[in-house]
Amino acid sequence: MAITKIPAAGFTGNNFRNIIINGDMSIAQRGTSFNGINSGSTNFGVDRFNFEVTSLGAWTISQDTDVPTGQGFAKSLKLDCTTADASPGANDLAVLTQNIEGQNLQYLKKGTANAQSLTLSFWVKSNKTGTYIAELRDVDNNRTINKSYTINSSNTWEKKTISYDGDTTGTLDNDNGKSFQLNLWLGGGSGWTSGTLQTSWGSSTLANRQVGQVNLADSTSNEWYITGVQLEAGTSASDFEFLPYDVNLRRCMRYYWVLAKGIKFVGVMTQYSAADARVTGHYIVPMRTTPSLDQVSGTDYYRFYRNGTNDRLDDFIFNTNYTNEYVYQIYNASDMSGTGGQAGWVQGFNGSVYIAFDAEL
Repeated sequence: MAITKIPAAGFTGNNFRNIIINGDMSIAQRGTSFNGINSGSTNFGVDRFNFEVTSLGAWTISQDTDVPTGQGFAKSLKLDCTTADASPGANDLAVLTQNIEGQNLQYLKKGTANAQSLTLSFWVKSNKTGTYIAELRDVDNNRTINKSYTINSSNTWEKKTISYDGDTTGTLDNDNGKSFQLNLWLGGGSGWTSGTLQTSWGSSTLANRQVGQVNLADSTSNEWYITGVQLEAGTSASDFEFLPYDVNLRRCMRYYWVLAKGIKFVGVMTQYSAADARVTGHYIVPMRTTPSLDQVSGTDYYRFYRNGTNDRLDDFIFNTNYTNEYVYQIYNASDMSGTGGQAGWVQGFNGSVYIAFDAEL
């Protein structure tokens, strides 16, 4: 019987050719809708896509089921302007970003004579027609290239394809740090729009990065949807690379992983002393780096059950001596009773509880 060789998955072959993670917007570990976003640099509506706003209106960001018909997508990301700002300040901005590790992009040969071209493709829909800017940014060397696309028809899904030349200047760091960005601009003040659009790679100049961009924040009737985001080497766009849900989820978990949410099991807990009880475990996949602890805490949000009794706990902290990108240990040292040597389990005791690990770029 003939045996067919299965090709190894790799960024240079047919598998995982999409540089963007969760481009079909199917994974939303943090939740499916977030309201009142009007400032800040960390606002994830779906995994890996960060919406940054600086004083440009207020927004709801959500995972949505409005998708282009017959293309295989089940989810999109939606941005809904809820407070308008028709006259942005010079430094105001709104942008949807995905940050990318440098070690994942070495095959692009950036900074050499053989630098690879890149092609971005996606589906987009908005009632706000006009010119938008899609930017690639080399964070390590502060270099950008900015291309425009047009939303032609109101409230109609349109596929956009944009090609970018390779950059022969500036190599990307071969590590797990933030080296590269895809920036999908949605509005900005004169500090971002008053120059000349930088359509070739060059040193980043703020005034050249959003030239011609419409202001999606100028009316509370404005909405913007996107799905099927793919960035790949080459000068043409291939069909969107759909991955199995579990594969896509595990790729997202490298950057953010929810241990527990709501009234659910958190882990096996061991009480080492009267004031020290710990939960130890392994991440489902190794995280990008030692994460930070992201949690909701409050009075009696958790319970530790053992020996026919329980302690009511407020929150947890990392034991930094035992926590890295492979394993975690969280503990409570302030709400305990009893003595050492006891073991049991801990679970959430409030519907709004969540414990997660954050290693985002």
